[in-house]
Amino acid sequence: MEPKTEADGAAEYQVLARKYRPTTFAALIGQDALVRTLTNAITSGRLAHGYMLTGVRGVGKTTTARLIARGLNCVGADGKGGPTPEPCGVCPNCTAIAQDRHQDVLEMDAASRTGIDDIRELLDGVRYRPVSARYKIYIIDEVHMLSDKAFNALLKTLEEPPEHVKFIFATTEIRKVPVTVLSRCQRFDLRRIDSAKLQALFGDIAKQEKADVEDAALALIARAADGSARDGLSILDQAISQSSGTGGDRRVTELAVRDMLGLADRALVFDLFSAVMSGDVKVALDLLADQYAAGASPLVIIQDLLELVHWLTRLKVAPDGADDPALAETERTRGVDMAEKLSMPALTRAWQMLLKGLSETRMAPMPMQAAEMIVVRMAYAADLPSPADAIKSLQSGSATRQKASGAMPGPPSGLPSSGRTAPLPTGENGSGGNGSGASTAQAMAVDTVPPEQTDKLAPTSFTEVIALFERHREAKLATYLKRSVHLVRFSVGLIEFNPERGAPSDLAGQVGKFLTEWTGQRWVVSVVNTAGEATLHDQELTQAKSDPLVKSILDAFPGATIEAVRPVEDD
Repeated sequence: MEPKTEADGAAEYQVLARKYRPTTFAALIGQDALVRTLTNAITSGRLAHGYMLTGVRGVGKTTTARLIARGLNCVGADGKGGPTPEPCGVCPNCTAIAQDRHQDVLEMDAASRTGIDDIRELLDGVRYRPVSARYKIYIIDEVHMLSDKAFNALLKTLEEPPEHVKFIFATTEIRKVPVTVLSRCQRFDLRRIDSAKLQALFGDIAKQEKADVEDAALALIARAADGSARDGLSILDQAISQSSGTGGDRRVTELAVRDMLGLADRALVFDLFSAVMSGDVKVALDLLADQYAAGASPLVIIQDLLELVHWLTRLKVAPDGADDPALAETERTRGVDMAEKLSMPALTRAWQMLLKGLSETRMAPMPMQAAEMIVVRMAYAADLPSPADAIKSLQSGSATRQKASGAMPGPPSGLPSSGRTAPLPTGENGSGGNGSGASTAQAMAVDTVPPEQTDKLAPTSFTEVIALFERHREAKLATYLKRSVHLVRFSVGLIEFNPERGAPSDLAGQVGKFLTEWTGQRWVVSVVNTAGEATLHDQELTQAKSDPLVKSILDAFPGATIEAVRPVEDD
């Protein structure tokens, strides 16, 4: 016999994800409910004819399917055993199933065999008894990829299969599986595996592989795995291979894993976020450039900032999160300090800006430039006060100016003490500038009259005419009167106006008809060619712009415009 060469040894290498695939239900981590249910079912003999396993990639769906097949077909080391939740692993059935060569356990990938002919071919063997096993088991992976006709062909057999047949389905897209199929199966949802459990698993495997891996590196790998044991083992395999060269330090360090994954140093992420929230643009851009030069992806840097903001926000509302033993001491100390200094509005604003920036970075032709623009926007926004603080500051400034000019104390005309927009006067005597004049006594009388009698009080100003139309829910006509009518003359029972081009041709007739009907007296409404006054809407805008507080707001936000003035009564 020829001795094995180095190439032969390399060919025999098995990746960690396959080498350490669980061989018992007890070895499945993070799936306690599934393990407990299947163990009790097999022990009590309550075996379903169909199982549906769903979950994200790498959590153990195919592994669980094969464990079920082994448990149902295991005969024990002595060949006399029955179905068991703890397969022996040495009997012919266990050995053949573990090596994917058992003739009674048929696996099919629905992603590559999606048609009805594939299912018919598979179902042709259902009526035949197993050759050597106790049950004939069909494992269909990614079952959601089957066509509608293939699902329909499967239904009848799945509902009433022969007693020697079991179906096990696995899918990552459970919503794409017809409910008619789901109702015929026992469903098990495999959960994402907790990072702490993944870290412990990777640590044990690293020891078995005689690999020296730092705890911080294991934590990074567990985080990058995102709940998937297979993804994490693939990353661990790569990290060990990277440090297994001849000579030098063969220890798998946190820095090596960060470089391999393109992640930014956690401490540098804290530094970057601190510079951004301090408004120091130059330092922030330099830190971003340093991380990029070190190999960190701009997209990953933004994701790390998002994760940091989320964690700081959680610390803000639940300080107990700082007691997590998985956190490094430096990270815990800096996190608590930043969470105390930053306000909740600042954190939520940073979250929204980063969330929007993440999609921009992902879609940008030059991601680094997009990331720099995000950092610049956040740094400048860090100096901006919250909306509540801005209003308080403007109110305080307006009150100071009023006192300096000898104005009467009280809230500005445009913003009462409740913080909402108040009615602005529309003319010298509240009549929209038309000279007809609604007195204060008349306004008080309208407020004190019962609703059913209010309309009988003839409106004494054009403003009251519009209010009457709004009260009767004739909003369209009220809008035309407010925005498209230049009042020429007004008296009780008579209105003359010059309409703008967009106003209806029968506007005068409709207004006269409704006023006569509502007030019980005849109203004459006519159209004239005289220029008339500005529209009531334009008068309100002009009046609003003259208010000191509104002026302050417009000065603080250049380019802002007033679209409308809406009267709101105080509570």
